[in-house]
Amino acid sequence: MNGTNRKDIRPGLKVAIVLKKDQRTGKLTEGIVKDLLTKSPTHHRGIKVRLQDGQIGRVQQILGEE
Repeated sequence: MNGTNRKDIRPGLKVAIVLKKDQRTGKLTEGIVKDLLTKSPTHHRGIKVRLQDGQIGRVQQILGEE
């Protein structure tokens, strides 16, 4: 499942995000969603989230429950 639909993402979900600094390389960072930052129902580059460790990025993959 990709991370372009807001309805698929919720706090507590394990996801892989791309950080702003890693957009060129596409390097993914895994973590647990704390907050959803994108307000629209979809976003073509991925829903922006804040992880529990404070990192912010766009969801590329939903990895499942933690």
